[in-house]
Amino acid sequence: MQRFLISETAKHIGEKVKVAGWVSVRRAHGKLVFIDLRDKSGVLQCVFVPSVNKEAHQTAQEIRTEWVVELMGQIVKRPENMINKDIVTGEVELAVESITVLAKAQTLPFDVTTDGMEVNEEVRMKYRYLDLRRPRLQQNLIMRHKTVQFMRNFFSDEGFTEIETPMLTKSTPEGARDFVVPSRLHPGKFYALPQSPQQYKQLLMVAGLEKYFQIARAMRDEDLRGDRQPEHTQLDMEMSFIERDDFLELFERMLINMVKTVFPKKVIQQIPFPRISYKEAMEKYQSDKPDLRKDKNDPNLLAFCWIVDFPFFEKTDEGGWTFVHNPFSAPKSEYMADLLAKKNIAQIMANQYDIAMNGWELGSGGIRNNTPESIEAVFEVMGYKKAEIHEKFGHMIEAYSYGAPNHGGIGFGIDRLIALLMGEPNIREVIAFPKTGDGRDLMMDAPSQIYPKQLKELHIQNSKSNQSKLRVK
Repeated sequence: MQRFLISETAKHIGEKVKVAGWVSVRRAHGKLVFIDLRDKSGVLQCVFVPSVNKEAHQTAQEIRTEWVVELMGQIVKRPENMINKDIVTGEVELAVESITVLAKAQTLPFDVTTDGMEVNEEVRMKYRYLDLRRPRLQQNLIMRHKTVQFMRNFFSDEGFTEIETPMLTKSTPEGARDFVVPSRLHPGKFYALPQSPQQYKQLLMVAGLEKYFQIARAMRDEDLRGDRQPEHTQLDMEMSFIERDDFLELFERMLINMVKTVFPKKVIQQIPFPRISYKEAMEKYQSDKPDLRKDKNDPNLLAFCWIVDFPFFEKTDEGGWTFVHNPFSAPKSEYMADLLAKKNIAQIMANQYDIAMNGWELGSGGIRNNTPESIEAVFEVMGYKKAEIHEKFGHMIEAYSYGAPNHGGIGFGIDRLIALLMGEPNIREVIAFPKTGDGRDLMMDAPSQIYPKQLKELHIQNSKSNQSKLRVK
């Protein structure tokens, strides 16, 4: 007999079905034994009566919470006074005729039927595979899936092509610190894990793909703060032959339709989204990601806004210049002459935009430079010599010498978006296997040491004295 999902059982009153899952609760009332059986789709009350099947009833006496069992029996209506209107199976129960124990479970380190907020987070992270049994976390991941699925369908319908870009790339000084990967075959040389697919997506525009997107993993070896992770997921996209407003209209339309479709209870405060200059945002709200909600106590109110007209450069602590957002951004057209002449640096405005919601930045993007001269000028303003520019970014400069369209896009944080829409306090609650605040994976015990044999193969010496304690078995 084919297994039924628990959520489907209420449609089959009077029929014999097979269900399987975890025992959430076991209760004994005289000769009757009840268990609440849980699978991904919901919870079903199951009753064992000696007169129906004595052997099954006897087995039920031994059942404990979180055992994995398979049950067969008839779906029947509950007595009127036992109906539970809070769940989809609340009007029915399973009269069990047979039971098979698929796996026993020892006592769990914590209760998985609560929301989990009462449990020490490090304990939750160590036993994350148990923590994920919570309905709250499973719902978070399901809604994350539905959101990403909507994005994929939306952009596919708009003519975009989903393209994967490499996870092993070149270390370049354009953002946060890279995670580096030693090369065994090329001693003394290293790959870097991508901070974003930024350069690859621009090269796809040079290649003539015109419309690209990807649900991309991005890794940054930066000092961690409470709501950051060393790796995160973003909607990454780029498109050719556009101006800024073309992109803003498309992306805004995607977000509006995504909210209406996936989160219909949410209300967007203002459509079209307000567009606020960086200068106005800082002067009026003292923030470049202002919370514009008229009622900050309404959890279903979403106040999106675009922040535009960012300064291209800002002063470093050493007195030089660095980019505010992205070295591949283009200046607004009226400032291109100043960029190429490397003058009036403080006044140059970038054709850059951020999108914020309820006081949080969700994404950052812009229209890009598309000529070798403009890219070189950006890095020269930042103090790089021509030889160093060509060593680090020669591949981009050469690619642009073969003809590149005007193009632009965005990197948009999926973790933060889902956390906000689900009302969670941090992004760890919407990531299946997150790291702790200091970047550790307590479940897998990572980062960890590797064996001396591996270090030798990678041509790496480790100064840690305790490394010598490792032995290859």
